[in-house]
Amino acid sequence: MAKICQISGKKGNSAQHVRHRHSAWKFRAPHKPRRQQPNLQVVTLNTPHGKVRLTIAASILKSEMFAAVACGLKPIPKDWLRKPTYNL
Repeated sequence: MAKICQISGKKGNSAQHVRHRHSAWKFRAPHKPRRQQPNLQVVTLNTPHGKVRLTIAASILKSEMFAAVACGLKPIPKDWLRKPTYNL
């Protein structure tokens, strides 16, 4: 499963893990590469045609746009139903 939000397209980015050295200033703190992944949640929405499972970021889960779709005020956009890809 791709770790990408199906609505916003959020995906992980690369960062540096910096370990603080407690000795002296002449020693440089070691840096290691790491990944920062988005907070993805699996949500099931009921539609007239059946249930739809979406993998979305928690920030989108709290948005007004998603709340309107979840309670049935707006239909699910078709671009939300496509599976996410990394475009490789």
